[in-house]
Amino acid sequence: MVTQYGPDKIRNVILLSHYDVGKTTLAESMLFTSRTINRLGNVQSGTTTSDYDPLEIERQMSVNLSLLPQVWKETKINLIDTPGYADFTSEMKSGLRVSEGAIVLVCAASGVEVGTEQVWDYVEEANLPRLLFINRMDKENANFFSTLEQIQAKLGTKCLPATLPIGSQSDFEGFVDLLSMKGYAGAELKEIDVPSSLSEQATSYHEKLVEAAVEVDDELLTKYLEGEEISNDEILPAIKKATISGKLVPVFAGAALQSIGTKALLDAICDFFPSPEEHGAITAVNPTTKEKEELKPAIGEPLSSLVFKTTADPYVGKLNYFRVYSGLLLGNSQVWNASKKGMERIGQLFTLRGKNQEPVPQLAAGDIGVLARLSLTTTGDTLCSPEHHLILDGIEFPQANLTMAVQPQTKADLDKMSTILPRICEEDPALQIHREQDTNELLISGIGDAHLEMVKEKAHRKFGVKLNLTPPKVPYKETITVATKAEYKHRKQTGGHGQYGHVLLELEPLPRGTGFEFTKKIVGGTIPKNYIPAVEKGVNEARQQGVLAGYPVIDAKVTLYDGSFHPVDSSDICFKIAGAQALKNGLSEGQPILLEPIMNLTVTAPEEFTGDLTGDLNSRRGRVLGIEPEVKNNTIQAQAPYSELLDYAIGLRSITQGRGNFTMEFSHYEEVPPHVTQKVIAQRKQEKG
Repeated sequence: MVTQYGPDKIRNVILLSHYDVGKTTLAESMLFTSRTINRLGNVQSGTTTSDYDPLEIERQMSVNLSLLPQVWKETKINLIDTPGYADFTSEMKSGLRVSEGAIVLVCAASGVEVGTEQVWDYVEEANLPRLLFINRMDKENANFFSTLEQIQAKLGTKCLPATLPIGSQSDFEGFVDLLSMKGYAGAELKEIDVPSSLSEQATSYHEKLVEAAVEVDDELLTKYLEGEEISNDEILPAIKKATISGKLVPVFAGAALQSIGTKALLDAICDFFPSPEEHGAITAVNPTTKEKEELKPAIGEPLSSLVFKTTADPYVGKLNYFRVYSGLLLGNSQVWNASKKGMERIGQLFTLRGKNQEPVPQLAAGDIGVLARLSLTTTGDTLCSPEHHLILDGIEFPQANLTMAVQPQTKADLDKMSTILPRICEEDPALQIHREQDTNELLISGIGDAHLEMVKEKAHRKFGVKLNLTPPKVPYKETITVATKAEYKHRKQTGGHGQYGHVLLELEPLPRGTGFEFTKKIVGGTIPKNYIPAVEKGVNEARQQGVLAGYPVIDAKVTLYDGSFHPVDSSDICFKIAGAQALKNGLSEGQPILLEPIMNLTVTAPEEFTGDLTGDLNSRRGRVLGIEPEVKNNTIQAQAPYSELLDYAIGLRSITQGRGNFTMEFSHYEEVPPHVTQKVIAQRKQEKG
């Protein structure tokens, strides 16, 4: 029988860090320490509970978030292990949305890295209490105090040790608990004396921890200032209060691979993080009245739950990960999808540990579970009671800034591609697919190259579809620069009825962004009215293939002003051909030029990279329009040709060490410089063979 936990006995906690700091190893150690699993897996052999996807095992890195529920001190901890690589930020965002606390890992050897600062910012945005775990104290070059200095310099002085390591690198053997002022050695926590070499530091940090804790409790602060002794029973709730308010971030030391420090971390999750009940009421919107409603995280409240992740599998089917915020979700029931405005039939409820499903009859407010085979539901949807409609805030995913064209490798792949790509994008809302009308390419956008490469691998492994990813084509256009006149007489005599259509056109350039116009000013019926639509059709078809490089013609006005016809030999098709050929003649005479799309760019990055970024934009034929200094970053407004920005996501990450972000949108078309025009024309000829 599966034990059910109420909202007072649950902790929803996310694990975050820079790439390759040991989150998955720590998660495995926690599962083993809590006796949830009886055998310790490891990343190298691909046997961990959370990295079960073949892609993760092969690459020895997390790609998806993983649910790892476990019980410690009669409390259910819903641990969410997330990828550390920046391309999979959407997984972190999903996990953050349903957590009440975050554990941020830092490597004792490499210290605070770019990814550490990024995930720290995400936690700040989500306003979550956090703990820090300085991992890999057993690693060569590990240095706790140097790492702590970096943490306090970059993440804030509110980060204070709750444990101190005993030894370091190959001599690392345990830690000092700064609350109890006792030493512990090994994973089994054998109690030892505090080493004399650490005694002075331990006393000093103990004082700092107590000072930070008593500041949030007036009664304790008075006792402390009056020199009265404060017991551990009094200080623990104060540390919890300080942690929840964000005024304190307890720092722990350990080595996940040896399971040293794991028990102290599990204790801290239960002792210092809030339960859903303590976290307090949540706000939802009633879609009928548009009014906000407050809901307590209690079983007696109306049901509200949020789907925060979706996975698609050809064998298991679709799985929706959800968190219950209020009320009770029962198996074999019906719920209302308030986001999609439709009823969903709930079958069996599960909790998920890695890939292992465990059926449960119900899930209460605060808990996390999984539903299979829902028809309407996708990530970000609210499932609620059919009698009480509510919508919870969704999830804000990072912008997809790297775009590639997707092509199937074979005809069989083409048939499957249109069905499997939407399924892969349903799993990850940070991915977007759309067809570019101008180039007729299917484009997929993601956060980075590894993100898009993963789409290719998923398509192959999960669905047996082989795809190629290539840079997208640039939707160039053509136009004319001078007014001109053109004529074409289509005449054929092949016995019987002949063919005759005679058209005179006037072409003139229009201001940029005007589009394409066709008008007529025929005098005296030189062309019968019934043939004029055929001329227009011929002109419009011909303008799709300009004379320079075969790109569509824009920003030009074409006027049909004269012509002639034959009472027997003229027909629609004759005038269509004449219109098309006359336009081509006119375009050749109108001093045609190539136009390229210019994009508006907003780049946000730390100030020290501004010079390199503006230099890079200049090398991409960009124009910097302005630089706005902000608290941590500078924002650069610029314009640059789309052809120069196809790989900008990769370039920006390289220049800013992953600290920069950008948004890009279409602005206008501009003339392509002559030397670039020649290259584009040559490349176009090569493509056409």
